[in-house]
Amino acid sequence: MSELDFSGRNVLVVGGSSGIGNGIAQAFREKAAQVYVWGTRGSAQDYSDEPGSNMTGLRYAKVDVANAGELDAWQPPFDRLDILVLSQGTVLYRRAEFELANFRKVVEINLTSVMACAMKFYEMLKSAQGTLIVISSDAAFHSTRGNPAYNSSKTGAVGLTRTLAEAWAGEGIRVNGIAPGLVPSKLTSISTSDPKRLQRYIDRIPLKRAGTPQDMAGVALFLASPLAAYVIGQTIQVDGGMLLA
Repeated sequence: MSELDFSGRNVLVVGGSSGIGNGIAQAFREKAAQVYVWGTRGSAQDYSDEPGSNMTGLRYAKVDVANAGELDAWQPPFDRLDILVLSQGTVLYRRAEFELANFRKVVEINLTSVMACAMKFYEMLKSAQGTLIVISSDAAFHSTRGNPAYNSSKTGAVGLTRTLAEAWAGEGIRVNGIAPGLVPSKLTSISTSDPKRLQRYIDRIPLKRAGTPQDMAGVALFLASPLAAYVIGQTIQVDGGMLLA
């Protein structure tokens, strides 16, 4: 059997309705996993007009991770969870994150909810000897002068990944992370929708292209597989080499 065969495994991708999370969800589905995804819209059909969203074969639930009550109340339709991918995230542009209410909103989604989701499924992951994968950002490794909340929350997610990995390794839960570089999505459209601005980014990337959700998905499959059995606490930068120089 292939080490990348996930048949018989249950996977939950928080933020799996579009973008990077959706690409990861579909990759696990294609490797025979039963994949559940969370999003913020009422139903899977509500994503039919969303670019980069493919809900085929995914089991969808509306859960707003910014709402602690909604998160706590959700009852899983599975009794075993092998892989938990936390891909939720938001960003506010035009210096909106310098307003304290907005700062708190971004941190609540990008960092606090990551811890909340990890704790909600801790017992299930422990029982399954499972894997937790936290999606952060290359922004955790450099400053982003217009986005203090996004930067600090993603930096915090990297630290949380290390800490949970050490805390839970003895209980059989492997925790790692992925730090994507530039991937066209709703969150990065302010850059990727402007051809000149996009080209400036690509000129800085040694591979001379933006990343794709599939690029991130390949690393997620590796981290969840036996191939990464001795890897814990790592956040892998998947950025085409953008931060090398």
